[in-house]
Amino acid sequence: MRLVSFRWTTLVLSTLFLFVSCSKSGGDPSSESVSENTLVKPSYNKTKVLRNPLSGWVMYGSASADPSYWDTEIYVPDKGENVRVRDYATCVYMRTGWSIFNPADGVYAWRDPSTALYKMIHGALDRGLPVSFRFVVDGRDQRANTPQFVLDAGAEYGVENTRYPDRTTPLPQDPVFQRYYEKFVAALAEDFNDPDICAFIDAYGLGKWGEGHTVAYNATNLNQVDGNTTRLKAEVMEWITKTWAKYFTKVPLVVNYHRSVGHPVSGTQPDSDNLVSIAVSNGYCLRSDAFGMNDYYGTWEKNCVNTWRYKRPVIMEGGWIVGQHSYWNDPAGYRQGHPEDVRKGEFDASKEARVNMMDFRVGNETQSWFNDAFTYVQQFVSEGGYRLYPDQVGVPAEVKSGSVVKLTSRWRNMGWGYCPNNIPQWNYKYKGAFALLDNDGKPVQTFVDPDCEPSAWVESKPFSYEFSVKVTAPAGNYKWAVAIVDTTKDNTPGITLAVNNETTDDGWVKLMNVKID
Repeated sequence: MRLVSFRWTTLVLSTLFLFVSCSKSGGDPSSESVSENTLVKPSYNKTKVLRNPLSGWVMYGSASADPSYWDTEIYVPDKGENVRVRDYATCVYMRTGWSIFNPADGVYAWRDPSTALYKMIHGALDRGLPVSFRFVVDGRDQRANTPQFVLDAGAEYGVENTRYPDRTTPLPQDPVFQRYYEKFVAALAEDFNDPDICAFIDAYGLGKWGEGHTVAYNATNLNQVDGNTTRLKAEVMEWITKTWAKYFTKVPLVVNYHRSVGHPVSGTQPDSDNLVSIAVSNGYCLRSDAFGMNDYYGTWEKNCVNTWRYKRPVIMEGGWIVGQHSYWNDPAGYRQGHPEDVRKGEFDASKEARVNMMDFRVGNETQSWFNDAFTYVQQFVSEGGYRLYPDQVGVPAEVKSGSVVKLTSRWRNMGWGYCPNNIPQWNYKYKGAFALLDNDGKPVQTFVDPDCEPSAWVESKPFSYEFSVKVTAPAGNYKWAVAIVDTTKDNTPGITLAVNNETTDDGWVKLMNVKID
């Protein structure tokens, strides 16, 4: 079996087609294969919200918010009606302090049904939305984000403003800090290293707001840069990314990318590329919290994302909060009183970066997307992330039980992102497959094509495959079906395809009837 790029040339008597193959990069076609199959062309759906992993819109939640937030409806002028925000979302993102999750040694608030955190998490899960997290440890501008018991145990820390002694900043290279932090990560993984309930972990979380800038390595001077800084930055990046990767083997991990990642002060640093590379080499994907902020998301950030395009997926967050920030001072020339300008700026930057996920932040930001820029909400649904479908497949209408048949498929990804099947946590678990369905729509026999690789499908280009299988199903009438299956879950469908065709409850796309003699 091998990957080929092909074009269909002739359809004979409406049921036969000639399969012509060539190399992936093009070239002269050969005549190596002719199959007596029926050509089926599934119908593409460009508007349906697809809740696929690491793709689509992200809702934001809070450890203290009322879980009924997930039922919020917003009036959309473009539609003339209310819509429910969660109907457009793939997952829920929670950014909060380590101390909220782990208030005392061995105490984990997400396991206590009486806590607001537990209720928020389960409020999302009960609504079919997996959760994702960032854990902030730095208290500057916020609160004590690192648990007090960690500091009491001797972890070194500093305080930026003595008027707020509880706003502590721990040093990430400190061994006491690292010991308790790893204990927390291990406990979290016991419950959340499951892709069905956890979409991703924003797993760096150092510096102000956990965004990876102004990371302190000196307790008496949080902004100090000295001869040890470069070494400490690399050592901490290695430690924290390997720690998360050790425990979260099934859930994607992400790191913030920007020109001063891990540095005590702002500004482009020569080792920032290396730090991002360390994270990626340890299994991380990419995230930026500054989309639409043209002073902060600039040439370095764009070059970084270009380096990893289609190698690692990108998650975006808009940088401006239109209800609080003076966004009209942005070099892009956003007009004061026109939040739709900001939304367009974020959308355009996201398209350029080929992001897989965009954000519905809480409050005015979510309201703004639906009130001021619903066109972009719909456009990202139609164009962003990944949208996979087989534009044509070849299957026989009649088969003798025990015979070998050749199955063919051609796939496209109509989104600007990509299906990150190549990340270590997924380890190429998603594959194209065919099934013979019985009259109840249940697979009697499944055929997985190991060469049918979704992470290769980019920019709407056709990617074609053929493989031979032995049909052993007993004589009878069946229906051919196609899917992207999860090979770690008994080859059940794992990716929702962007098609209009009738689909079984578990995700098989029905193709045509087949008789087995």
